[in-house]
Amino acid sequence: MANGKAPLEGYRVIDLGRQQAGPRCAQVLARLGAEVIKVERLGGEETRYSQPWVGKQSAYWVQYNSGKKSLSIDLRTEKGKEVLRELVKVSDVLLQNFRPGTIEKMGFGYEFLKQLNPKIVMVNVSAYGQFGPYSERIGVDPIGQTISGVTMVTGSRDMPPIRAGVPIIDRTTALHAAIGTLAALMEREVSGEGQSMDVCLADTGYSYTEIPVTAYHGTKVIQERGEDAGVGGGGGIFPCKDGYVLITLPASSPWPRVCDALDKPEWKEDPRFTTRHARSDNKDLLADAIKEYIADMTPLEAANHFVNYDVVASPANTIAQAEEDPHPWERGALKEVPDFLAGTIAVSGDFWHFSRTPAVVGSTPRVGEHNEDVLGDLLGYSPEEIEGMRKENVIAEWDKYDTIPGTPMV
Repeated sequence: MANGKAPLEGYRVIDLGRQQAGPRCAQVLARLGAEVIKVERLGGEETRYSQPWVGKQSAYWVQYNSGKKSLSIDLRTEKGKEVLRELVKVSDVLLQNFRPGTIEKMGFGYEFLKQLNPKIVMVNVSAYGQFGPYSERIGVDPIGQTISGVTMVTGSRDMPPIRAGVPIIDRTTALHAAIGTLAALMEREVSGEGQSMDVCLADTGYSYTEIPVTAYHGTKVIQERGEDAGVGGGGGIFPCKDGYVLITLPASSPWPRVCDALDKPEWKEDPRFTTRHARSDNKDLLADAIKEYIADMTPLEAANHFVNYDVVASPANTIAQAEEDPHPWERGALKEVPDFLAGTIAVSGDFWHFSRTPAVVGSTPRVGEHNEDVLGDLLGYSPEEIEGMRKENVIAEWDKYDTIPGTPMV
């Protein structure tokens, strides 16, 4: 039974992140119970106004910022910088994903932060890292896929480079940053000191191609690009009635089960198929047999058929089918939360399912919704001082949602 206290309850995170990789890391920490204060510019961070829309709410924004507090402040002003300095003194983590060198120009490099708070953990997320041959370059998710070769191992031979349809590099970099943050906080319990860390999109890309890169490094032989990579000799995504289905044939999947599923008992001892390498050599013949067998099945029917024989299979869902699948809703990987623009909206949920300490899935804040909470309750500024900051345009609660065309809601 959960005891009501989240794993990171009591920890405070300053989120200076923008776009995806940085904010996603902070959101993971928020899901684990940390108090995450999103420090955003006046009017709100730009991704608040990025499509696709649910009503006038950005589906992009909510996935990376739900469950956070919002402090809308102009860090170009001296008063804004003063507020951030005071916030650093009472926080555990500061996360930023500006171009390397920018945070130092703003006056908040790690050497300065640790003077304010020796226990602060600084998380630096960038395209190519804080050092290295390309550290001064800017970048977004696809550079991690291209520099590392991901786009050249995706798809089949003779295809042009293909990148993933979702930002896999941003998401995984965020997880690397979150894991590093947790490790730094744990180490701090021993040393009593914080530290800085450096994660980047390019490094993450190489974590995806580590096997073919390692093989090439040792042999100078390039592994063949093909759709059967990772699914076993002869496996893949196959057309069927009204869609596609994934059927994998890894080495660990006993071949006789596949033969039974295909009603091909004579293939159990056929030397053309009894080993993974043999199946790869005869993958066209195997693929033709699979396609013929499932031609009149829907993706779900085909997947269920092979699963009944304990063969790994899954429908290749469209986005609509993925949303309608009961799995993420029953598991809580997707949850509906209240939303100030959409009424309710689906966000990523609980990926951990701790036995005692529940994850926290919160709503998305309005621009500057927590200005007074952070400045007054946490930092001790008086109502008069806060109102003075508002009049001087140091803080604000205005937004740009009136400029958003939006889309109809169901």
